[in-house]
Amino acid sequence: MTTHISGSFDVKLSPQAATGNEEPAIGRMLIDKIFHGDLDAVSRGQMLAHMTSVKGSAGYVAMEKVTGSLQGRKGSFVLQHSGTMNRGDANLILNVVPDSGTDELEGLTGSMTITITDGEHLYGFDYGLPIQADK
Repeated sequence: MTTHISGSFDVKLSPQAATGNEEPAIGRMLIDKIFHGDLDAVSRGQMLAHMTSVKGSAGYVAMEKVTGSLQGRKGSFVLQHSGTMNRGDANLILNVVPDSGTDELEGLTGSMTITITDGEHLYGFDYGLPIQADK
């Protein structure tokens, strides 16, 4: 059974200097997020991105570890991002990395959407969890 939740999040992206091994046209950023709502959590991650010379065309990949509670169940999990923009047409995929759930989030599966409306960052999260046994 899949559960759907939604809420808002705050995000801070911190550009990082190239290490010398990276192509200068590929940018690297640190991700810091605070999720609000049924996902009450923080996340830390890293993003690699490239913007082309064509306005509205770009691509990025990212990994972020989310730690907190999901509808009251505590633990962490990892989200994998893959996004492209083709002249303004966006395609974004965010999936829970299989077997990355810990503690009460062990066995978590799912995918997330991100939208930005009037400057506000919003998420939608469709997820599944094994039935929790009584302790």
